Amino acid sequence: MLVIGENLNASNKTVAAAIAERNKDFVRNLVKAQDDAGADYIDVNAGAAQTDRKKAIADMEWLLDVVQESTDKPLALDSDDTEVLKAAVRRYRREDVIINSVTAEKERLEAVAPLAAERKAWLVALAMGKGGIPKKVEERLSACDTIVTYLTGLGMKPEQILFDPLVLPVAVDTAQGVVTLRTLEGIKSRYAGVRTVMGLSNISFGLPVRKLVNRSFLLMAAYAGLDTVILNPLDAKIMSAAKAADLLIGKDPFCRKYTTAHRKGVLVD
Repeated sequence: MLVIGENLNASNKTVAAAIAERNKDFVRNLVKAQDDAGADYIDVNAGAAQTDRKKAIADMEWLLDVVQESTDKPLALDSDDTEVLKAAVRRYRREDVIINSVTAEKERLEAVAPLAAERKAWLVALAMGKGGIPKKVEERLSACDTIVTYLTGLGMKPEQILFDPLVLPVAVDTAQGVVTLRTLEGIKSRYAGVRTVMGLSNISFGLPVRKLVNRSFLLMAAYAGLDTVILNPLDAKIMSAAKAADLLIGKDPFCRKYTTAHRKGVLVD
């Protein structure tokens, strides 16, 4: 299972302040910590454009420059604003990259998908359209149908598509964990070769002992077909759970990765 480190996100007030103050040391230290903890990709999100798109682009470009100086790991470029995403892709120096994200909305697909196709990037595709996040599995899969048709029409390969089945807090609706898991299963059975991704921590929002819920859901999602997870790599227990998940579902031949992690002393019970 690939891990995308979620910590460098301007929705966190401390990160937002570091970006505003151009605090390179803070960013470098946070990137290095995620790198050292075993993240395969580092998510880079400088915040929403809101009313000042020029500032949002400048923030993203500054952040990308610092991150690329701080790690050799590939990045996931993350923004709700298509112009910020385009600027980020232009600024990015590596070949392998994840772009986050598209939905089944025509405008979003037309704005972002050609960017990913041209760059041969992996593209996160949210299982939703204009009406927001569907509550039912088939409605989410219907959005995925629209997305697959459009992306493959641009020449993108199935393995470039990272479908996000979407995670809603079970504290709001206890049925949503099962909806996400069944959507994962549906995606993997319906579209040969595609990959899957999810932002794990959404599942536990509003609950006590959130890390326990996150770890439990990660194991269930791995069995349902999760390939990539966005999480906090500084949480040693969740990183250990990810390694155990790969072991248990047959993605770790001869238990090599798990036993290597044990020898390095990074597994936490």
